[in-house]
Amino acid sequence: MNTYDHLGFKIRFSQMAGLVLVPKYYNPEIPARLQALSPTHDLVPISALHDQKVLSFSTGDEVGKMAYGTGTIPFVRTSDISNWEIVTDPKQGVNEDIFEKYRCKQDVRPNDIFFVRDGTYLIGNCCLVTEADTKILYQSHILKIRVNQPAALRPELLLALLSSPVVRRQIKAKQFTADIIDTLGNRFLEIVLPIPKDKERVARTVNAVSDIVHQRLVLRERLRRIPLWTEGVIASLDDEILDTEADEAGSPSPLSFRLRADKVLNNIFVPRYYDPQIEERLQVLSGTHDLVSVAALSKQGVLSLDTGIEIGKMAYGTGPIPFIRTSDITNWELKSDPKQNVSEELYEQFKDKLDVRAEDLFVVRDGTYLVGTSCILTKHDMRILYCGGLYKIRVKKKDQLDPYLLLALLNCPIVKRQMRAKQFTRDVIDTLGKRIYEVILPIPKNKALRDRIARETRETVLARVELRNKAKQIALAVEGATEPAEEEKELLENI
Repeated sequence: MNTYDHLGFKIRFSQMAGLVLVPKYYNPEIPARLQALSPTHDLVPISALHDQKVLSFSTGDEVGKMAYGTGTIPFVRTSDISNWEIVTDPKQGVNEDIFEKYRCKQDVRPNDIFFVRDGTYLIGNCCLVTEADTKILYQSHILKIRVNQPAALRPELLLALLSSPVVRRQIKAKQFTADIIDTLGNRFLEIVLPIPKDKERVARTVNAVSDIVHQRLVLRERLRRIPLWTEGVIASLDDEILDTEADEAGSPSPLSFRLRADKVLNNIFVPRYYDPQIEERLQVLSGTHDLVSVAALSKQGVLSLDTGIEIGKMAYGTGPIPFIRTSDITNWELKSDPKQNVSEELYEQFKDKLDVRAEDLFVVRDGTYLVGTSCILTKHDMRILYCGGLYKIRVKKKDQLDPYLLLALLNCPIVKRQMRAKQFTRDVIDTLGKRIYEVILPIPKNKALRDRIARETRETVLARVELRNKAKQIALAVEGATEPAEEEKELLENI
């Protein structure tokens, strides 16, 4: 009996693909799985779909760092794709002139699929472009896939297929190192898609993916409005958002202003730290909001702050337990694809020290553009470890401050702007450090409004998490499985 698996196997010299000598490229478990699927699935290489003009591909452009921050139009990078969607706040924006320069060439349309081709741990992440995402540019490390013949292959089905375990394993096997990052390169065309022969299963998959993408989009747009509503920028969640309102946190500080010498604190001479527009905005808010510092809430025992641990790169990939890093937080939730996992033994060693619970919040402390990004943990997120670049904030007196209200407050434009002003460079990255205690939270004085904000935030976040988990089940179902094999569990997280 042939017992070859990914740990050890033989191949003939004639079976080698050119000069590819990387063992994982020839993993015998992958063709074995595809063969097992052949009675129920049509095994179609992406190259065949390309030759038949069912699919077409193109890549984005590099606009250059000098273009970053010049406007509000998202420049989507590989880290901005997760959980089948583009994040609500891509960290780089460009101006209208740059957008017009590349708009026709990039030609982004609804139902295009963005697929991460370069980037090591991010390779294989994908999303479906929606009507809300078309005014964007995207970088060269992203492959834009367009379905030209929806009658032959629906884009929703393709999204599910690209997320199925057997396709994820092919992606991992075919990526290779180019310079300092990994890439899938043209090997993307070699991937074999297991398309179900059962038309009813195809229809169910298309409908389910469409439903999830649409519902998460609606809820994602609600996430954009909740902080503005909390701060009083808009009067209700149904109000239209202007670009200037949505991007208030990222707007530049005044080009010049004066500051008395006795106002300089702790020998800090960075102008943005004293941004006068922050003080002006807080003064306006004082009539409708209680302005309370994180330090005051900590001293009153309302909340506590802790940081995580650094386990070392040698621990990466040793087991199934997610090790949450700063880049694993997006759209107020953990990504479904944390890029590093550690062993059960390491988890048992540190789980009591880190003491992660539902309704704890993570706030990014270190990481330049990621500083201030936050999320709340749910019952699905308990078996994790987290890095030292994150603050874990726990609300200890929930009768005084609802954790979901705190999440909304941390994402208010005025709070995000304070965090941006207070972060500083330490070594090679930026950090908020202990200056997080200086941040002022604008808590609405109206209790009924506070309760409504907390309720809307809770319902929105939990609904999105449930939809995220359904996406994993769809990736299994399209392959005809109900539970992933042990070796596929980590790959299934990469949706």
